[in-house]
Amino acid sequence: MFSDIGVLELVALVVLAVLVFGPDKLPKVIQDVSRTIRKIRQFSDSAKQDIRDELGPDFKDFEFEDLNPKTFLRKQLDQNDELRELKELGDSFDFRKDLNDVADSVNGTGPEPAAVPGTSTAKTAAASPPSPSPGTPDLLKKREPAHEERPPYDADAT
Repeated sequence: MFSDIGVLELVALVVLAVLVFGPDKLPKVIQDVSRTIRKIRQFSDSAKQDIRDELGPDFKDFEFEDLNPKTFLRKQLDQNDELRELKELGDSFDFRKDLNDVADSVNGTGPEPAAVPGTSTAKTAAASPPSPSPGTPDLLKKREPAHEERPPYDADAT
């Protein structure tokens, strides 16, 4: 419950409580707060038990933490072997690598082709970008703007 409170914060709360309530009333206040917390826990536990009793024997293993969608999905994925296999299959895909490969091919910054050192074609092959295969558009080539006739200007329409 208080796992994120450090020692310094706890000391500050104690000093603040002593200053606000005084050393005489502080033990009585602590007892009242602890009694109230205990009553709230008892009320919560009895309400949970009443709900379990009303649901019947089919829901004897029902946990209220399962109502959290993350917990419910995690529990269902752990119990179902087919879904576990799908999860493993999904984890095997490296979408970031595939996306980087596509971006590199579009930008023309992909890996340089391997060439035999000492040949004159090795220098020209490494300097020029790879040519697209037949039937695929060249994404690096700039398109020429289409020279179309502009529609007439209508002053009344604006």
